[in-house]
Parts: sequence; structure tokens; C-alpha cells
Amino acid sequence: MWRLARDSGTLDLNTSYAYLLLARDFAATSRLAVRDGEGVGFVLGYLRPAAPETLFVWQIAVDASQRGKQVAGRMLDTLLEDLPQVRRLETTITEDNTASQRLFASFARRHGASEEITELITEEHFPDAGHGAELLHTIGPLHAGS
Repeated sequence: MWRLARDSGTLDLNTSYAYLLLARDFAATSRLAVRDGEGVGFVLGYLRPAAPETLFVWQIAVDASQRGKQVAGRMLDTLLEDLPQVRRLETTITEDNTASQRLFASFARRHGASEEITELITEEHFPDAGHGAELLHTIGPLHAGS
């Protein structure tokens, strides 16, 4: 996952240790796509403690060799299938990340849900310069088996 995040060129790269811990602690709410024994995509998510019916997707990445093959969409769909309690999906996306915007808009359409976009974390919130605002995308309502 760390390699996929690094090679994406768009994701905030965390330490390899963070990915190992997140994969362990949030395995039930995350997915790894494997092809020929190699990781080619991942979704890292968690159920929000204050809203356990909400799945927050923290990061999603697909290897360049697998882009355009609906790997990300299939990972999100299978994750939702495995979490029947989830009624809402949240993620944050910067304004310049059109690939993620399209992915989550497509997910909402496939599941007959609406997508609301609101401000969550502005540029001023970040202590390091150069990080764009993170807009909150909320998709719902979602239904088991949708």
C-alpha cells in the first residue's frame, strides 16, 4: 500500500509503518486488490466512531498498470457489500483531483445515492504550505446489497 500511495503521485504519503498499522486495525473496512501476487490497488477506510453507519474512505489508489479497469470501483462495491450496516460513505477530495471526483460520483450513481460536497478542511487548517482544501463528499443513503 505504501508503494502504491507513493507511486500514485497524488496521495499524501504516510510512513510505511502507518500503512501496516492501518491495514491491521482496519482490515474489515479496507481492501487490497492483488494481481499475479502483487498489490495493484487498495482502499483504506474505517467506520467513524461517532457515526458507525458511516464508512470514511481515507485513501484509495490503483497501480498505473490497472487504471481504467474499474479496479477502484470494484473495491468500493465489494467493501460496501461486506459492510451491510453502512448507510453513508464519506471521503475528502481536493478540487484538483478529478479522477477521485469521477470515481465517487460514479459510485453514488451505481448505488442510487446522492452525493453532497461541503467544505471540511481548508488550506488554512494545514500547518504545511501547499496542501489544497479537502472537500467532504458524502454519499447516501446506501442500502445493504445496493
